[in-house]
Amino acid sequence: MDTTLQDPLVGQLLDSRYRIDGRIAVGGMATVYRAVDTRLDRVLALKVMHPTLAADATFVDRFIREAKSVARLSHPNVVGVFDQGTDGSYVYLAMEYIAGCTLRDVLRERGALQPRAALDILEPVLAALGAAHRAGFVHRDMKPENVLIGDDGRVKVADFGLVRAVDTVTNTTGTVLGTVSYLAPEQIEHGTSDTRVDVYACGVVLYEMLTGAKPHSGDSPAQVLYQHLNEDVPPPSAAVPGLPFALDELVASATARTPDIRPYDAVALLARLREARAALTEEQLDAVPPQARTAAHDNAEDRTSVIPRAARSGRLPLPTEDGQGGEDALNRTSVLATPPPAPPAAPGRAARRRFDPRRRMIAVIAGVLLVLGLGTGIWYINSGQFTKVPPLLAKTEAQAKQRLDDAGLEVKDVKRTYSDTDKRGTVMGTDPAAGERIRQNGQVTLTVSLGPETVKVPDVKKLPLAEARKELKNSGLAPGMVTKKFDEGVKKGAVIGTDPRAGFTRKAGSAVALVVSKGREIETPDVTGESEADATAELEEAGLKVEIDPSQVHSDEDKGDVARQSPAPGKSLAEGDTVELTISKGPPMVEVPDVTGMKVDEATDALEKAGFEVDKDRGLLGLFGDTVKDQSVDGGDKAEKGSSITITIR
Repeated sequence: MDTTLQDPLVGQLLDSRYRIDGRIAVGGMATVYRAVDTRLDRVLALKVMHPTLAADATFVDRFIREAKSVARLSHPNVVGVFDQGTDGSYVYLAMEYIAGCTLRDVLRERGALQPRAALDILEPVLAALGAAHRAGFVHRDMKPENVLIGDDGRVKVADFGLVRAVDTVTNTTGTVLGTVSYLAPEQIEHGTSDTRVDVYACGVVLYEMLTGAKPHSGDSPAQVLYQHLNEDVPPPSAAVPGLPFALDELVASATARTPDIRPYDAVALLARLREARAALTEEQLDAVPPQARTAAHDNAEDRTSVIPRAARSGRLPLPTEDGQGGEDALNRTSVLATPPPAPPAAPGRAARRRFDPRRRMIAVIAGVLLVLGLGTGIWYINSGQFTKVPPLLAKTEAQAKQRLDDAGLEVKDVKRTYSDTDKRGTVMGTDPAAGERIRQNGQVTLTVSLGPETVKVPDVKKLPLAEARKELKNSGLAPGMVTKKFDEGVKKGAVIGTDPRAGFTRKAGSAVALVVSKGREIETPDVTGESEADATAELEEAGLKVEIDPSQVHSDEDKGDVARQSPAPGKSLAEGDTVELTISKGPPMVEVPDVTGMKVDEATDALEKAGFEVDKDRGLLGLFGDTVKDQSVDGGDKAEKGSSITITIR
């Protein structure tokens, strides 16, 4: 059924100007419509706040703030805002209309994307956010729903409704704004937001594009919040084997739980993205990912929520708009209501057995079988006394035991083992497996996760980078982001240190950042104007390598001398870095003007303007003359710029 037919605004003229033609999307705070500006005769998107929220000054202020903020951002990858106004109980924004789809639509349809496609989408997103960050704003609600992909391929960032100035605190009233799956740890724990929360969210979006699933999941928002606070985003290659390390490193950098470790803003992350792209081969960029891991989504996917502070610690279940918990509560755009009272405790095993109608029915059937005789009894033995093992994966041990008890089954044994993918305390498997046939009152063995195995960070100081990475992998850790700095005490290319430091305990598979030595810092000497031999000797003596550009250039330097160098003089280089020298072919050849017959002053001026020096030869006959009778280089011929031309005066 087309629910837009029931929308009272469809077909109406809002504010005597905007004719609403249809509904595009519904969120917890506003509805977006396709509309026509009847004054300018153009199609646009109209974002109308829900009337129930329009009475709240805080939400109205947020709407107006969005209009003002985006109006200041003139960027091709930001959805523009044209107008803002009110009409009775309706508060609206008139925005640019993008014919196309959202990134969520793409992920829902295609699942994991090729690395090239993921980077092609993220790059303009970061460009848009970078413009916002440099203008002093934080988006605070980056997610696939807010990335629009036009039919012409343009990518634009939408919904700056949660935007705040960079130097302001997110909230002081006990709530956190944002979508649970993309919240940075500091947003959850402290309620603070700067540019790095957008960087974190973009890292999660990149992980989702590369794998087709979110890095953290759970049965309630509280479980997801807990994972954001206590668990690193896993490397995408753990879900999609074969993804290159450069992408793992990019995701790890953006989603570091400690904000100081992340790139400072979207501009810095964009630079990291371009470095990662440059490190990938064409085959790696175009690798087709497996689609089996595509996450299922529903129509209420990934919406923004206002989350009570108490929910951050995991103490309260977070309800959805209809008051129910569950996966849908992770994704809604809504003002979450106070959690409903907990249901009464379930009766104990003895009470359940006493009043369980199912058990009474089995007893009645057993009595009837005794009367009916052996034939029916055989049916009961072969079929009636069997059931199936219920699905228990991802349930807590207590929940699994309860479900087995409700099914009339018992727990035979509980085995525990480490797992990088299953949350500690949850069921990884059962024996017999879920759905298998088992006798009633039969026994099931549970395998419960101990969570990731923890390991100590090894000491890799002074090891070459390749060996250090190998050592980390052998220890059960993942080599993380690499940064470089000068260090005279550690050989170039060797490890100065790690973060976390050696000896610290981390869960298996965690990324460890590496700091690698660039060697001794050298200030590049200025060798322009020196001969090739002298310049080469000076640079090599300073600890640098020299390459000669095969193409020479005309310059003011003498032929055979250094015309220019790269890097430029004064730049900091590491020992063993290369300086490229370009050799001069001498000054350029310039056409000599014909000055014979001119007055001396006129001829001198013409030659100097052409770039030559002038020598005057008057001889005995020219002592009192003022006319040029001859010149050392004929007019129309070429001579080196800056060379001397002799004029004979008579």
